[in-house]
Amino acid sequence: MDDGTQDICRVCRSEGSLDRPLFYPCVCTGSIKYIHQDCLVQWLRYSRKEYCELCNHRFSFTPIYAPDMPKRLPIKDVLSGLVASIATAVRFWVHYTVVAVAWLGIVPLSACRIHRSLFTGSVNSIFALPLDLVSTENILSDIFHGCIIVMCTLCVFISLVWLREHIMHGGGPEWLDPPQEDNADGRDDGEENVEDDANLNVQEGDGNNAGMQPQLADGRNNNNNNNQRQAVANNNDDIGNWNPIEWDRAAEELTWERLLGLDGSLIFLEHVFWVVSLNTLFILVFEFCPYHIGHFTLAGLNLQEVTQVAHFESVLTTLCGYCVVGLCLVFLHGFASILGLRRSKKILGLCYVVVKVCLLAVVEIGIFPLLCGWWLDICSLSLFDATLKDRETSFSKAPGTSMFMHWLFGMIYVFYFASFVLLLREVLRPGVLWFLRNLNDPDFNPIQEMIHLPILRHIRRFSFSMIIFGTTILLMVWLPIRIIKRLLPTFLPFTFVFTTEQAHELSLELVLLQVMMPALLEQGHSREWLKSLVKLWCVSMSWVLGIRSYLLGDVLVDNQNQNNGAAPRVEEGERRPEEGEDDVRVRPARNVELVENDRLRRAVMNGQDDDSEDEGFVNFEPDQQQPAVPNEPEVINVEEEPEVGEPGPPPRVIPLERIPEVEDAAPGGLGFVIGGGLGAAHQALLLRDGPTGFHPYIRPGCFPIKIGLLILAMMGTLTVVSIFILVVPVSVGRFVMSYWLSSSDEPVHELYTTASGLYVTWLVIRGFLLLGTWIPKGWSAVWATAKKWSLMVIKATVAVVLLVGVIPYLCGLLFELVLISPLRVPLNQSPIYLFGENWVMGTLYIKIACASAMMGPPNFWLRRVLERIYNDGVRNINLNLIIRALAAPCIERLGLALAVPYVISQSIVPIFVPNLETQNLIERRIYPFLLVISLVIGIISFQIRQFKKLYEHIKNDKYLVGRRLVNYERPPPTPLASPVPVRDPPVVMGL
Repeated sequence: MDDGTQDICRVCRSEGSLDRPLFYPCVCTGSIKYIHQDCLVQWLRYSRKEYCELCNHRFSFTPIYAPDMPKRLPIKDVLSGLVASIATAVRFWVHYTVVAVAWLGIVPLSACRIHRSLFTGSVNSIFALPLDLVSTENILSDIFHGCIIVMCTLCVFISLVWLREHIMHGGGPEWLDPPQEDNADGRDDGEENVEDDANLNVQEGDGNNAGMQPQLADGRNNNNNNNQRQAVANNNDDIGNWNPIEWDRAAEELTWERLLGLDGSLIFLEHVFWVVSLNTLFILVFEFCPYHIGHFTLAGLNLQEVTQVAHFESVLTTLCGYCVVGLCLVFLHGFASILGLRRSKKILGLCYVVVKVCLLAVVEIGIFPLLCGWWLDICSLSLFDATLKDRETSFSKAPGTSMFMHWLFGMIYVFYFASFVLLLREVLRPGVLWFLRNLNDPDFNPIQEMIHLPILRHIRRFSFSMIIFGTTILLMVWLPIRIIKRLLPTFLPFTFVFTTEQAHELSLELVLLQVMMPALLEQGHSREWLKSLVKLWCVSMSWVLGIRSYLLGDVLVDNQNQNNGAAPRVEEGERRPEEGEDDVRVRPARNVELVENDRLRRAVMNGQDDDSEDEGFVNFEPDQQQPAVPNEPEVINVEEEPEVGEPGPPPRVIPLERIPEVEDAAPGGLGFVIGGGLGAAHQALLLRDGPTGFHPYIRPGCFPIKIGLLILAMMGTLTVVSIFILVVPVSVGRFVMSYWLSSSDEPVHELYTTASGLYVTWLVIRGFLLLGTWIPKGWSAVWATAKKWSLMVIKATVAVVLLVGVIPYLCGLLFELVLISPLRVPLNQSPIYLFGENWVMGTLYIKIACASAMMGPPNFWLRRVLERIYNDGVRNINLNLIIRALAAPCIERLGLALAVPYVISQSIVPIFVPNLETQNLIERRIYPFLLVISLVIGIISFQIRQFKKLYEHIKNDKYLVGRRLVNYERPPPTPLASPVPVRDPPVVMGL
């Protein structure tokens, strides 16, 4: 080394010797320059890398062969190695073929035909099942339907495992795991301690507060100890049969390759047998039995006509069967409780929980969005000049597609409704939207709510959700359409025609939906604008109605009551402060102690409703302690700290704010979007702190009337905004399209008018906003900013012309010449190449190519260039980088691919081929012919490389005795050598 000290290995920190010399295989210097070869090999085997993690230099080894190795391998050795490789390839090919046939053929085919034989309704089909399994009739369609059945089986299995994890970690309902019988009152020590703590006098002082925390801690510890004792008592029988080490070893050995048979073994045949058996069990238990139970129930009640809907009778009958199974499980669970059958009671309770969660998931994820989609379609029939008869006809022609489209639109509606609620929570005062579910709540767990809350409460929530969502659709769709038809009779209906459109028009629609609209939504700052508008509306309404403290919460609440003369907020039933008495609720809290109310937790978990209407009061006097009311899980001490040497203030009865009842909540479609008070219920379930995020506010006079006026104003605003969205962009787009298109007699697709109107509207709004921010800075600053933006616009225009105009057109034209035109246009006809169609298709191809490049390896040149351009953005656009690194290489390759075949067919071929028909044939088929030639050359070059690797493999197997690490030598500087990175070999420029 440079400092004269002894060289040591960077891994083992030992010196070199004759049998273990030190090497310097990479660019690293200093104390990490040298390393032993065996240490490096061991580290490479462990890290699974072939380069240095510090300097990224790839290590190289020199092979060491036996002295008797010939210069060229004999033909015999090459042929024997080739035959062995071919035999290995054939063996793997046969094995993988068997694996593919087993998993993609036998499993889905058996599932489909077993399903068909069970639901045929005859005994002969069951006896003919063995012959039906080996039949080749309709094998492809049966395999497709079988794949769907297998996927349903996997989804049900994964869902059951997931539900089991939720029950294990979050606990089941209280009626499923009753408390121990050790305590006569049915409560353990932890519950008693918590309830005692809830009744404690919470006075300021070190002694009381210090004594309160240990009692809470002791109560929780006792509760945990009791739970542990109960778990141990229930699992004593299973301890002897449980060996976690063996199960962990089995889980480690079972990999995906071993499970599917990709490791070369035949153990997957056993797995195939078990999958077929589980598919049959799934069909019997989860489909066959519920369907026939529902069928017999409907037949017994003469209700079969109700479920006779085309193509969906079996689904409705199966759902009815699951409902009957759930009711039967409830009755059986009650009988088991009466008879004292603990194990049967536990099993029946778990089965009921599974059925209940499955039905609720179907309702929340399937039925609720479907109903929203159908209601949205019914309310918007006048928008498209359609009738219910048209919808019935389309449903009869394609029921599955119709149901899926309505479900999809319903899901989109629910998603945007939830997104708008999240935006409202950022603007409004915390606590205003207490009846709406907060999806950002980290403790929000809909599966736990499905498990714990009773079914009647879910039904009430579902009904409330339907009212909210249905009313919103009426206000934003049906009522605006009626108003537009009354005020603008010739404006509606919108024109959406797909039957008479050509292929390029459909392609333009794809571009609008996949390219332009996402770009508008991403770059249009729509969320910030919407948030600003909502903020402005809230400020205006709070100023008009005098409820700014309630609505926004940005008014300082103090004990002097100086907020526009408004009285502090007092709920119904609360005692107003007497004259001369401070309202303790508006003071900043000096010390807050949160005490869990155990009665609320038990009431929520038992599904009991608390009909108490009286507000609760907590007396802070030590001798007169009163328990908190179940609706008030928080006890807040807001007493002032006494000064030193003075006695404390006398105890006062403090009215606590009434918290909305938990059972008044309602879900909101997907994942309980709406649910009032559900956060408090979930907090109580998990024995956490009371509901947080509430800010106090000043309650003005005539508060209920003002809230009603606020709701009416909100409904009117929704209607007006919907009218604006339906009228303005379409009107602007129709005006623009009337100047763009030469013939205005034919109706224009409203997708084009809407897209163009949105873009023009966005540009106008964006321009006014920019002017509004520039003008206050002065005209000199406006002129400087205008010059800066002009230069940026010119650069962006050049980049857009190259990347969005030239390259997509060249790509679309190349695909048209290579693939589409030879397949679509015969030789006796002349192809017509449309600029718009080629550009549209090229845009889609470029988008697919960019997406594929972004999913490729990180060192791919196209991905690196795209990431750099994206990171630079429009403001810091680098036109030099775009042209040299992206546009020029792409245009060069695409131009050569287009020009070379054209020059050959138009310049060289006529010299040697005088026949015009042959010239036409060569001209039309030269592009696909050169593509085939390129593919053949690529395959041949790939096979040559593979043969070279095989040759080296054969030589290494027979004659390789070892490898020696190669030291890194820096290339000597030469005047003719261009500077290159260290990892690349030197490139010498010759004259």
